Amino acid sequence: MKATIFDIQRNSFVDGPGIRTTVFFKGCNLKCAWCHNPESQNTKSELMVYSNKCIQCGKCTEKCPYNLKNCDLCGKCALFCLQEARMICGKNYTVDEVVSEVLKDKAYYEGSGGGVTLSGGECMLQIDFATELLKECKKNNIHTAIDTAGNVPFEYFMRVLPYTDLFLYDIKCFDKSLHKKYTGVSNELILGNLKRLLSLKSNIWIRIPIIPSVNDNAGELLKIKDFIYKNGEVEKIELLPYHKIGEHKYEALGMELHSFDLLSKERLLELQNIFNI
Repeated sequence: MKATIFDIQRNSFVDGPGIRTTVFFKGCNLKCAWCHNPESQNTKSELMVYSNKCIQCGKCTEKCPYNLKNCDLCGKCALFCLQEARMICGKNYTVDEVVSEVLKDKAYYEGSGGGVTLSGGECMLQIDFATELLKECKKNNIHTAIDTAGNVPFEYFMRVLPYTDLFLYDIKCFDKSLHKKYTGVSNELILGNLKRLLSLKSNIWIRIPIIPSVNDNAGELLKIKDFIYKNGEVEKIELLPYHKIGEHKYEALGMELHSFDLLSKERLLELQNIFNI
């Protein structure tokens, strides 16, 4: 069994408690206009080309069996690019290969209360692999977390629930039309799954990306707050301000970029007060 992974990030402090290793799965069934990991959206491996890094040395053309035409993602152009202007994003891993990587930092997990987080993209789109990976982590007494947008059958949650210590659950927008406009999908399944997960008293952190001109208003956030507390309790609510860190990736992938304004610190504090953060 294999899964397509585009990054295994060690020493993470933002994907759950403690020091963590985050495994980023490729493939997502949302297309958020503000996505900072656009390389996560496609389920297959991709070639990323950073033209601003290229020095026109010609090594990529020289090494490519097809003269940079009809790319089969063999990776030779990236291997010989000294400027890292070309990169293959997405690699097939076995469960054992991923476990081997995450075990390297087990001492850090134990010392900090950290562990392993499965993220993406949407990690649960590769549910068989995700379930087996979580099982192996628990066999090794590693704390596990799933970062999800929730747009999957609830059956998938039930499959991973016995091996998952924490869910990092994203809520983009509460308004249905707003959610559809900016992510490409309805939020009915997402909110329905969250309601059912809350009823099971699962450990949940809610994460809300705050996007200026989209959901950075009290009305939208109060609806999210009311929904959560009407249906259960969560351990934590995080507001994640929009940033532009991933914008350069869009050109590298030949994708259209949708840019938004940055959120001021003062405005973020105002919105955090809604949740008493």
